Amino acid sequence: MRASRLLSLLLLLQSRGRMTATELAEELEVSVRTVYRDVEALSSAGVPVYADRGPAGGYQLLDGYRTRLNGLTAAEASSLFLAALPGPAAELGLADVAANAELKVMAALPPEPRSYASRMRERFHLDVPSWYREADDVPYLPEVSEAVWEQRPLRMHYRRWGNQDVERVVHPYGLVLKGGSWYLVAAPEGADPRTYRVSRILAVETLPGTFQRPAAFDLSAFWQVYAKDFLERMYTAEAVIKIAPDCDGLLAYTMGGDVVAAALARAGEPGADGRRTLTVPIESVTHARWLLLRMGSRVEVLAPPELRDLMAETVAELSEMYR
Repeated sequence: MRASRLLSLLLLLQSRGRMTATELAEELEVSVRTVYRDVEALSSAGVPVYADRGPAGGYQLLDGYRTRLNGLTAAEASSLFLAALPGPAAELGLADVAANAELKVMAALPPEPRSYASRMRERFHLDVPSWYREADDVPYLPEVSEAVWEQRPLRMHYRRWGNQDVERVVHPYGLVLKGGSWYLVAAPEGADPRTYRVSRILAVETLPGTFQRPAAFDLSAFWQVYAKDFLERMYTAEAVIKIAPDCDGLLAYTMGGDVVAAALARAGEPGADGRRTLTVPIESVTHARWLLLRMGSRVEVLAPPELRDLMAETVAELSEMYR
């Protein structure tokens, strides 16, 4: 266990450069005191690791030092091929690069890890877009991704929701693939980072020069906060519904698993008829009407009154149509 941790510490320093004891402790999920002991053990073993004192200090390897202890295990090698997504790579303009990289990794692997990797590729396939929808058309994605990589400003013509066309000069910080759709996280001049759907970019121009990407910006952390805020903004109201027994799965399919799981956790015991009363977040009464109609008589809307009236009105129209 300790040998594996020492190797991880060594590879962290090799790949990231200078790191503080606190940063190393967080990455390795150990105490700072353990990091001190591990660094001392590496030093005693002849690894040229040294410490810089002061607030901006930390541990780092002697310039030019590289370890050859970076072989992949069978499981690690197979996970690389599980993570490979040919579709997104092609959209980014990296299909040939990704294919060549895969060939080179396969050729460099010893027989056993190569066998695991081949089986992983043969038996697992990742298809990002959800059912019943096509992936977004993203003709400008290669230019955007290149600007992200090279830290080049972009001038883009963008179609906002409501079909309002605007022009923006932005500093692109990163790209996120969510449910088959690409999103650009970028900061307009003098503003905080925002999110733009790449398929809504009408034209793009890479501008001269480069920008300084904020050292503290964390794309993953930004996206987690953005996604949480997005859901809170999207759900502007609540509905009280009564659902039939054994239709939790149907409701989750209709309204989203996370939303329904949270509602079920707050729900009371079923009534005498076996039905449970839930309070669920909704975008609007109009949107909720079409969602809940999918469940037919398996769900009854109790509140708000306007949603219940809409459901009754639609059911009456359907009854008249099919009479």
